[in-house]
Amino acid sequence: MVSPETPIIRTLEIIDASARQIALVVDHAERLLGTVTDGDVRRGLLRGKSLNDPVSQVMNAYPTVASPYDSKENILALMKLKQLQQIPVVDEDGRVLHVETLGELLRPSKKENAVVLMAGGLGTRLRPLTHECPKPLLKVGDRPILETILLNFIDHGFYRFYISVHYKAEMIKSYFGDGSRWNVEIHYLHEDDSLGTAGALSLLPETPSSPFFVMNGDLLTKVNFEQLLDFHLAHKAKATMCVRKYDHQVPYGVVKLNRHELLGIEEKPVQRFFVNAGIYVLDPSVIPLIPRNSYYDMPSLFDLLVKQQERAIAFPIREYWLDIGRFADFERANLEFAEVFG
Repeated sequence: MVSPETPIIRTLEIIDASARQIALVVDHAERLLGTVTDGDVRRGLLRGKSLNDPVSQVMNAYPTVASPYDSKENILALMKLKQLQQIPVVDEDGRVLHVETLGELLRPSKKENAVVLMAGGLGTRLRPLTHECPKPLLKVGDRPILETILLNFIDHGFYRFYISVHYKAEMIKSYFGDGSRWNVEIHYLHEDDSLGTAGALSLLPETPSSPFFVMNGDLLTKVNFEQLLDFHLAHKAKATMCVRKYDHQVPYGVVKLNRHELLGIEEKPVQRFFVNAGIYVLDPSVIPLIPRNSYYDMPSLFDLLVKQQERAIAFPIREYWLDIGRFADFERANLEFAEVFG
């Protein structure tokens, strides 16, 4: 439980440390004022809120609650109806008693959603390291990049994997095999020619029956994949793109003009953007939009969905994320690996 004045960043620490993945905003008498989940914070960040703002600015002020007299079956039905993962239980005065979670009520064992990992790139910018070894097999810490990605998904209950391969495909297949050493299923999508970050999806042997993940095989991240999937489902999206905040500082004073009149000077302003983070969740219905055996990048797919007025959304990453594209990134990843993934 947190007060309305608690900074968002402190609330996130509480959410991340709790198995229930929710914070309850309460008054001095522990009466419920609102709830905060990871999704509420991410939506706030997209609206321009700062992590130092009070949590009251991003909380859901009208949460669904249950009574201590409600049965487990009724609470579960309410969760399913409103697509909620948690419901606070409050007494007749609104004081918090405890929190029921969907996970505790259902305790699912495995997640059926497929995961497609793109590992067919040439790794040109990391040569000569990639002359003899494909980039996804380069070791960061004590294991290959792609194995760390695989283990992160496994930790969240995912077990159905497809790995898209092209450059030095046999080395990747030899290392990962059929996935049995991790007690998961691994299948391979063979690109005869490079098909881009979306084109390889046309090689899937069958269309997935539920939303599925696509992720570049050269990223290290601590994104909570369950939260990402929940975010996608809650917004009923056709496609979700993970995005990362990127700051660019102009090294000069920027002059504001009205024709030849000087209106002001802003010294070395910082421009902020959201950039594509290379992690996606897609609805199976987008598969037919991808040309078969043709080069096709993921931004092209999202552009098409936007033009067709389909629901394409962004999931802002606040966790650790690193694209290993250059030598400096590779060296940084090795320096940070033990602290982040140890």
